[in-house]
Amino acid sequence: MCGIAAIFAYQSGAPNVSRDEVIAMRDYMAARGPDGVGEWFSENGRVGLGHRRLSIIDLSPTGAQPMFNEDKSLAIIFNGEIYNYRELRGKLEQSGRRFVSQSDT
Repeated sequence: MCGIAAIFAYQSGAPNVSRDEVIAMRDYMAARGPDGVGEWFSENGRVGLGHRRLSIIDLSPTGAQPMFNEDKSLAIIFNGEIYNYRELRGKLEQSGRRFVSQSDT
């Protein structure tokens, strides 16, 4: 099971998210995801995401997280399993969406 960590500075005037804190939270969960690490920080400094990877479905580097949409305006970290991901993926591909990985994320 992967490990995810996130900090969101939602209050106006809140200090920017600490990169060190997000990375420390992520690394504290090393046993939950021995296959890789990832992090992402918003340009405005208000959001930080961390991920520890346990590779199950897509073992390639393209399955690494965080993942992004095509224009990189959205980021996701995910822990879980989407059982009907192939069906959902097929419908999204029919509507013109493009996927980079074979992951269920």
